[in-house]
Amino acid sequence: MDSVEALVTQIQGLSSSAGDVSRLHVILKQADESLHSESTRLLPALDQLDPSKHSLGFLYILEACSSGSVSNERASALVLTISRFISSCAVEQIRLAPEKFISVCKRLKDQVLLLEAPIRGVAPMLTAIRILQTSSEHLTSLHAEFLLLCLLAKCYKTGLSVLHDDISEVDQARDLFLYCYYGGMICIGQKQFRKALELLHNVVTAPMSSLNAIAVEAYKKYILVSLIHYGQFSTNLPKYTSSAAQRNLKNFCQWSLIFEQPYLDLATSYGTGKVTELETHVQTNSEKFESVSHLNKVCKCYPQDNNLGLVKQVVASMYKRNIQRLTQTYLTLSLQDIANTVQLNSAKEAEMHVLQMIQDGEIYAMINQKDGMVRFLEDPEQYKTCEMIEHIDSSIQRIMALSRKLTAMDENISCDPLYLAKAGRERPRFDLDDYDSVQKFNI
Repeated sequence: MDSVEALVTQIQGLSSSAGDVSRLHVILKQADESLHSESTRLLPALDQLDPSKHSLGFLYILEACSSGSVSNERASALVLTISRFISSCAVEQIRLAPEKFISVCKRLKDQVLLLEAPIRGVAPMLTAIRILQTSSEHLTSLHAEFLLLCLLAKCYKTGLSVLHDDISEVDQARDLFLYCYYGGMICIGQKQFRKALELLHNVVTAPMSSLNAIAVEAYKKYILVSLIHYGQFSTNLPKYTSSAAQRNLKNFCQWSLIFEQPYLDLATSYGTGKVTELETHVQTNSEKFESVSHLNKVCKCYPQDNNLGLVKQVVASMYKRNIQRLTQTYLTLSLQDIANTVQLNSAKEAEMHVLQMIQDGEIYAMINQKDGMVRFLEDPEQYKTCEMIEHIDSSIQRIMALSRKLTAMDENISCDPLYLAKAGRERPRFDLDDYDSVQKFNI
């Protein structure tokens, strides 16, 4: 214990200047193993340190004392300690030992899940992300943990706050897969299906040497969200999709066939436009749609991660899709005729669907309550308002910024020694004599 007290004294004396903190970092790395061996007796030492001034030392001791098993009674106190540390620590000291900080934050997630109070970890984890990020384009190892807590706590809007950043720097490939997968689920919860498709598409088409459980689960949701948002699904993946995904998701290897066939059959049934046939397929395969995903066991996702609720939204969207088809054929139609055509139970139910679609901007129509007639209208948007011009301009500016970023990344890669070495090995080698046979033309 004397050694711990001596270390605390050094932490207090070497936390004022950048040079002192650098020397302290060397001392802490040397003492790390002994700290872990004393983990059960370290908690009182934290009371002698100020997390805002002695952040690096506080971090090392906190990481060590939280490394062992934690009881439910102690978990609540530990969550409070970690949360307060995250909110007050000095960023410049924390960035000297990012792996320690990430470890502490992941233990915060573990403890709030142990306490069945994920909402307690949402705000601290978001703060931790901002501490680690070198820019808004940096995807940290905590993004996925944060989004998982948002899902469990149903704080979908808070989760959206990190999903609008354009990511170009990734620490670990698995972080990107989980970030996009959890992010897609949050967007589904907010019914932002376009953004959900973008994120799930990133998972399915991301480079991978072999198919992983995250990609398989993302592909299932990608099928369902495509049906909800576009009313159709194509098995043709883009050319830049990895060969592993192309081979296993499109041509169905033995295990992907078992898990994904009901989803592809659902897409086929959806394309017929027959609600009864679709509902029959859903009822027949309800157990498969409701089964907990394999990803839950691999990544310890929350246990409610099944797709039956999303499948029911697919069925509901078919009614909307069939009503939209009517707008392409008729100028006016009675509510009863709409109900009969799209297989709804009554004119009142048809009215509710039409009203909701008008509110969501999915169709343009007016309902005459007196005679129960619906008049379909043209899109009123003329694309000449100030708001629309500003929206178009911001989109152009974003695309231009993305183009500049891609150009810079291409230049950096083209100068990378590892890339040049690999490209040199794969490039066909020509002798100078090979060019002598090339016919020369006088211009």
